[in-house]
Amino acid sequence: MTKTAQRTTGTVEETQDQHSGRPARRRRILLMAVVGITLLGLVALVLAGGVFNQAPTAEPEPTMTAVQIIPLIILVVMFVVATKWPLNIGVMGLVASFGVGYFMLGMTDKEILADFPANIVITIIGVTYFFSMAQRNGTIDIIVQTCVRLVRGKTLLLPWVFFLMAAALTALGTFSPAAVALLAPAAIGLAYESRIHPVLMGAFIINGAHAGGFSPLSVAGVLVHDIAVKNGFPISQGTLFTASFAINLILSVLTVVLFALLGKLRDGESGQLADFDSPTIGRPHGQQILTLALIAAMLVCALGFHMPIGFVALSAGLLLAFVNIKEHRTFIGGVSWSTVLLVAGMITYVSLLQHVGVIDTLAEQALALGAPLLVALVLCYVIGVGSAFASSTALLTAFIPLAGPLLATSSLSASGTVAALAIAATVVDVSPFSTDGALVVANAREDDRQRVYKQLMMYAGGVVLAAPALAWALLVPTGIM
Repeated sequence: MTKTAQRTTGTVEETQDQHSGRPARRRRILLMAVVGITLLGLVALVLAGGVFNQAPTAEPEPTMTAVQIIPLIILVVMFVVATKWPLNIGVMGLVASFGVGYFMLGMTDKEILADFPANIVITIIGVTYFFSMAQRNGTIDIIVQTCVRLVRGKTLLLPWVFFLMAAALTALGTFSPAAVALLAPAAIGLAYESRIHPVLMGAFIINGAHAGGFSPLSVAGVLVHDIAVKNGFPISQGTLFTASFAINLILSVLTVVLFALLGKLRDGESGQLADFDSPTIGRPHGQQILTLALIAAMLVCALGFHMPIGFVALSAGLLLAFVNIKEHRTFIGGVSWSTVLLVAGMITYVSLLQHVGVIDTLAEQALALGAPLLVALVLCYVIGVGSAFASSTALLTAFIPLAGPLLATSSLSASGTVAALAIAATVVDVSPFSTDGALVVANAREDDRQRVYKQLMMYAGGVVLAAPALAWALLVPTGIM
C-alpha cells in the first residue's frame, strides 16, 4: 500500500493528461456554465431590490459603489483564473489585498493585514506537521491494516470500514485530500479484489473524509467556526460536526441504494485482480506507539481542556521530531503550505471586501427578496456548484460572511444555515475535477480509468444536484440545530 500511495501524485497527473480530449471539452463547457451562473447570481443579488421589490420603501435600496464593484469583480476573476489554471488563489488574494488596499483605499500594510488569520494558519501548520510525521513513521498504515482485518471476509462491509477510517482521520485533523490520498490506494485495490464497484468505494472514502471534516479538531471546523464568530453569529462546533457526519452518512446510504437499484454493488467488469501491495504490518512499536499516545493526548488536551489544537499539534510534532531528528526536514516538507497560502490570502481579501461594505451590500440586496429560506437555498447551490470546480475552502471564506445579515434579520438558525453552506461546499468534492475525485480516478486500474472517470462524473452530477438541497432541507427550514 505504501508504494502505491507514493505513486498517487504522479498518477493523478497521468490521469489528467489522458482525459485531455472530450472530457477536457466537457470541463470547459461546464466551467463556462459555472462562471455564467456565478455572474448571473451576482447580478441577481445586485438587482434584486429593483426586480422583486417594486413597492416604495421608507429607505432607498442599497446600491454598490465603484469602490465596492471593482474588488468584487477582482474576486470573481480570481476564482475563474484559479479554476482554469493551477494557480494558488490565496497568493492572488494577498496580491489583490495589497493592490486594492494600498492603491485604491490608501491603507498601510498593517491595516491590510489587520485581519490576517494567524490562529488558523497555526492550526494548519501544526496539524499537517504532526500528521505528515504519523504517515512517514507508519502509524497511519497500522491503523488502516488493523481496521481492514476487522472485516474478516465480509467484503460488503469494506466501504463502511473505509468510510469510518476516513472520518476518523479528518476528525483528528488530517485534510480531506490527504485522508483520501492515504486510503485510496488500499481501498480501490481491495474494491477490485472484492468485486466492489470502484466508484462506490471512492464515494465512500470521500464521504467519510467529509463526515469527519468539521470536527472541533479539524482545520475546516476551526476555520468555519472562527469565520462565523468573527461575523457575529457564533455556532456550535459540536453541532457542525454532527450535522456534517449525519448528512454524509445519509448520502452514503443513498449511494448504496442507488448502486443496488442499478445492479452495480458488485462490479461485473472487474475481470482481474488489481496490482495491489498489501504488506503485513505487525504490532506498533517505537515511534508508532509514541505517535498513537500523542494522538490520544491531543484529543484530551483539545476536547477535555479546550487547548488550541494548532499549538498542541506543534508540540506533539516537536516531540516526534526529537525522536527522529535526522528526518526533521522531511517532516517540515509535509506541512500544507499551499493551504496556508490559500486560507490566509482568501480571508485577508474577504476581510478587505467587508471593510469596504461589499458583503453587507450583497447581503442586503439578497434580503430584498424577502424570503430568507429561498436566499439560503440559493447560497447553498451557488457554493455547491462552484466547489465542484474551485476550492471549497476559498468559497467557504467568501460565502459564509454573506449569511451574517441574513441571520441577523431572520429567524433562521445560525448553526443550521452555516452547517448547510459548509456541507454543500464539501460534499461535491467527489467530482473528478476536484482533488478528492481525481485521486479516486488515479488509483483505478489503468485499463479501467476511463470508465471510472465517466461514471464518477455522472455520480458527481447527481450529488451536485441533490446534496445542497438535502443539506438545506434537513438543516435550515427544520430549525433542528
